[in-house]
Amino acid sequence: MNHDNGTDPAPDLIPFDIDLTFEEARRRAEVVAALGPDWDPVAALRGEDEAYALLYSGLDAEQQRTYDMLVAAGVLPEDGPGRAPAH
Repeated sequence: MNHDNGTDPAPDLIPFDIDLTFEEARRRAEVVAALGPDWDPVAALRGEDEAYALLYSGLDAEQQRTYDMLVAAGVLPEDGPGRAPAH
């Protein structure tokens, strides 16, 4: 294509606009609807906390040292509310 001749490089294209804010709101509404009326976010978070505690329970001494090292490095989150990895 030669863009130096002053003509529109794609005269056959039709302008297309989409409102991403509206689409994101619609997507979120669909997710909440799919979860259903019985979904309990507090119970879901409690279950995640219980699963996390179970995952790292019963570690032997070497596993515990490795776990502590990964927490200190920010690879694994610290235990407690708002737990999130540093990276």
